[in-house]
Amino acid sequence: MIEYLSETGSTSSDLMQRLSAGERLHEGYWLVADRQTEGRGRQGREWFDGMGNFMGSTLVHARAGDPPAQTLAFVAGLALHEAVGWHLPGRAELLLKWPNDLMAGTAKVAGILLEAQTDTIVIGTGVNLVFAPPVPGRRTAALSDLGTAPDRNVFAEDLARSFATELERWRTAGLAPVLRRWSALAYPVGTRLSLDEPGEARIEGEFSGLSPEGSLQLRLASGEMRTIHAGEVNLVE
Repeated sequence: MIEYLSETGSTSSDLMQRLSAGERLHEGYWLVADRQTEGRGRQGREWFDGMGNFMGSTLVHARAGDPPAQTLAFVAGLALHEAVGWHLPGRAELLLKWPNDLMAGTAKVAGILLEAQTDTIVIGTGVNLVFAPPVPGRRTAALSDLGTAPDRNVFAEDLARSFATELERWRTAGLAPVLRRWSALAYPVGTRLSLDEPGEARIEGEFSGLSPEGSLQLRLASGEMRTIHAGEVNLVE
């Protein structure tokens, strides 16, 4: 259930438009592009459209009894960690960063973006398979820097399979085990993080795990524990 395009503006935008037009797309469907001319990340950032990298989107229809829709970011993160890990000789350096990045050490390898269309969540994923685009103020890496980059279509099939498995676990076992597994693959407690929110001064603190709902717990220098529901989180080096 993977559709491949040679070029499009954005796979996520395509799915959102098709849903708005009344098209019924089934879970398990993925739209993957060779190139994106209007790819984007969090806070409207552009996402590099490099040939050979993975750029794709899928969707989840909210059901009664599902965990909160925003926690699909953890589902996508677990699926991404597993799919990337299958193609590397060792996965120790692959770490998840709240809320939606996959890192190799301190370098970003992949990102996830969730968008809602009524009762449907569109999950867009970008993975640096063969080329790591420069991002001002951040380190980036590609799988080709860490080992052998997989064929894009092979990787797409692996990610689709892993995501389907993680989605079923999220629905049947609930959020708590998802958060435990995500935390085991994240930066360790005590990692220094900074938080930037629009219109607010930057704050820094230590990663102190997740709340039961998946919010970030940040311990400030004063000892205060701050619960972060949204914002731009980066490693402090």
